[in-house]
Amino acid sequence: MKKKNPPAPIDPQYGPLFEQYEQLGPVVLGVHTSHFWRSDPRHLGIMLARYKFVAKMLSGYKNVLEVGCGDGFGSAVVLQEVPRVHGIDVDLQIIAACRSRAHASGLSYEVWDIGKKPLPARYDAAYAIDVLEHVPRKKEPAFLRNMVRSISPRGVCIIGTPSKESQAYASYYSRIVHVNCKSGKELKACMRNYFEHVFIFSMNDEVVHTGFYPMAHYLWALCVQPRSSVSKTKR
Repeated sequence: MKKKNPPAPIDPQYGPLFEQYEQLGPVVLGVHTSHFWRSDPRHLGIMLARYKFVAKMLSGYKNVLEVGCGDGFGSAVVLQEVPRVHGIDVDLQIIAACRSRAHASGLSYEVWDIGKKPLPARYDAAYAIDVLEHVPRKKEPAFLRNMVRSISPRGVCIIGTPSKESQAYASYYSRIVHVNCKSGKELKACMRNYFEHVFIFSMNDEVVHTGFYPMAHYLWALCVQPRSSVSKTKR
């Protein structure tokens, strides 16, 4: 039996959208973003706002590294402002899923533990969203040192992490896995060990601002000019 074409949408402007949907099908979320959608859809908007901040800050850079990319759903937001995003994560299943969903030539993914060694290539910039709080304090120096050694001597690094103060309102599961949250002053002091210039921003939900750090749910460290003592160490 000949397949019937679906009826045309009432509003003509939706025609191309339906055609694209018929050709490409629905977008498949990753394991993390599927959980957000099912348990707390608002968090998906907040997560994308974090990626938008990174995208705007790194606009114009050519080759960007995402450390701890998770299911890679937000990488596409950064790709709107830079030509290439390379995501790394320690989880083989996560990276395999990322590769299966990658929809643009500028996206690439790789299994890599940056806590053990830097990447062989240097990137113009690197960022890590919701990663540092999962890194135990004893492993933090190697993690950050190898991030620095994976970017160029004039590179930029962005770290996004929940604040220490926010943990009083975090879920039970979050408090268990967030082993390394910092205050605004602590985050700046930490990153100054690796970069000459560090700028701290506050964030509440989707809004980035320069407000009082203890009242910020989320913190950003925008780091510029890696310290030569760290960057030039033998790789």
